[in-house]
Amino acid sequence: MSELRDLEHIDVIVVGGGLAGSEAAWQLAQRGVRVALYEMRPVKYTPAHFTDRLAELVCSNSLGSALIDRASGLLKEEMRRLGSLILAAADKAKVPAGAALAVDRERFAEEVTRLIEAHPLIEVRRQEVTRVPTERPAIIATGPLTSEALTEDIRQLTGEEYLYFYDAMAPIVEADSINMEICFRASRYGRGEQEEGDYINCPMNEEEYRRFVRALVEAETIRLRDFEREDERFFEGCLPIEVLAKRGEEALAFGPLRPVGLVDPRTGEQPYAVVQLRQDNLAGTLYSMVGFQTNLKWPEQRRVFRMIPGLENAVFVRLGQMHRNTFINAPVLLEPTMQFRRRPDLFFAGQITGVEGYVGNAGTGLVAGINAARVLRGQAPIVLPRETMLGALCWYVTHAEPKTFQPMKANFGILPPLPRRIRPKAKRNRAYAQRALRALEAVMSEIEPVPADDVALPA
Repeated sequence: MSELRDLEHIDVIVVGGGLAGSEAAWQLAQRGVRVALYEMRPVKYTPAHFTDRLAELVCSNSLGSALIDRASGLLKEEMRRLGSLILAAADKAKVPAGAALAVDRERFAEEVTRLIEAHPLIEVRRQEVTRVPTERPAIIATGPLTSEALTEDIRQLTGEEYLYFYDAMAPIVEADSINMEICFRASRYGRGEQEEGDYINCPMNEEEYRRFVRALVEAETIRLRDFEREDERFFEGCLPIEVLAKRGEEALAFGPLRPVGLVDPRTGEQPYAVVQLRQDNLAGTLYSMVGFQTNLKWPEQRRVFRMIPGLENAVFVRLGQMHRNTFINAPVLLEPTMQFRRRPDLFFAGQITGVEGYVGNAGTGLVAGINAARVLRGQAPIVLPRETMLGALCWYVTHAEPKTFQPMKANFGILPPLPRRIRPKAKRNRAYAQRALRALEAVMSEIEPVPADDVALPA
């Protein structure tokens, strides 16, 4: 069993150096709290991580919409106002992605790691933690790939079996291997930072589309381990492309391959379907396949994905793969403050709580960090207004029906209804956003946010 030593000068223990753990540690330190941040990499890796950097993005490099009238965009705006480290780092590492916020994943993780390691009140300790700390107030933010030993200790603490779903990663290709005589640059409806468009688009006519779908549904997938195969569950927001294709021949054309808002310059018309590639690094040498999470065998991925027009000679620097994500039954175990109900100085944050999406995960870390600091000071923890997207997300995962609880990402459906029905949808979403920001402003003096750059750190 691992031992936590040298805690004399530590006020709070944070376990897990992902998005939620990094955000939680930062919020604590920005409030004068001395933090020990434990991250087991590189001593021990998970099935999905490749580096030892904090806040490594293992799936997409997109943090979702940047528009405030979108749920994800509203959540980002709230977190910026609350002094989020993750959003500050993302803004510094962003790459062109139309109306979305996408980042150079390496630069993003490097920026978060640099800021955390340089903070005078944060000590990063590279060690696997195999039990829930009792020596100090603690935040568990180990994510969906928590180590087996700590998973077992949490199970014993909660008396609950873990829930789970399957998540998957999309392939990444070298930009130089994309055939630009077929593909074209564009963003939907002309949105984007670059004049020629932020995305590379691979157009398909109807015959090419149907041939691709047939190959996709017939391709061999990797068999999940026997004990995982009886009750396969996928998160709807991140379905493997082959699973979605099996739902109907047109499922992809109305889903990740929808062509709306795009015109093929070769024909002057909208293609039947489009595979979009999003810039994955600042240098523009790597592109990820949007919506192409997959569990196909690797040789099958190369064969089937090279059927996509323009990718016939694609060089894959990373192929897709799937992993099992576990999460606790938060409605039974947690308060909307992210506190464990049976121990007020223990908090959980991130994907382990059943929150889905990069920004939502970081947001629960922000809430846990703020409230752990308040508990340490003898103050009452804060429940964010349910009218805010972050408050609604924390409320939902701690008040959903326990027997049917599934991961939830930011969406307007979890907010309290508006006093009156507003149409059209875009106007209604703006009303939700305006109400959320007013509600947040009303509690800002109590939260006392500290800007992410308001600390003396090396450049």
